Amino acid sequence: MSPLEIVAFLLGLANVTLVVRRSVWNYPFGLVMVALYGVIFLDVRLYSDALLQAFFFVVQIYGWWNWSRAQARDGEIMVGYLDDRARLIWAAGCLIAFALWGYGMHRFTDASYPWLDAALAIMSVAAQILMSRRAIESWWLWIAVDTGSIGLYAAKGLWLTMLLYAIFLGLAIWGLLDWRAVARRRAVA
Repeated sequence: MSPLEIVAFLLGLANVTLVVRRSVWNYPFGLVMVALYGVIFLDVRLYSDALLQAFFFVVQIYGWWNWSRAQARDGEIMVGYLDDRARLIWAAGCLIAFALWGYGMHRFTDASYPWLDAALAIMSVAAQILMSRRAIESWWLWIAVDTGSIGLYAAKGLWLTMLLYAIFLGLAIWGLLDWRAVARRRAVA
């Protein structure tokens, strides 16, 4: 456990807690966190995760912009569901991207756990984009990512990061329940 991992851990807690609470202020914490994790993951040869952090950095900026324009009159961030067609398109896109990315990491790099890392990376990409668009389905993906990441980071000896993803799992469940309640409340209003 390095000082860099400790700082990234603390920033991650702040970031995801603020996301669950639908606060636009999650983004400054997220930007610094993903920059630090990019360095950490390169160091342990989790290349998909390292590249994912660069993607997260860009999508964090997009999310910040999008969320700052998505507030209701009362200041609350609006959330909602994808339609069935969009869910199918996202699922198919994830499967195709996973197959291509996983094969590339397996065939052309010395990546550690190339298939699992690729699956988690692709689901994370989809979840982050959907989160930026305030789609409730993003939480289902985060629950899957967090569950898989706990084992992956334990296998790599990233104990604090493993703990962070265990906490993220709890926060993702909280986020799913909270965002669903908000969507129901808005539908009735």
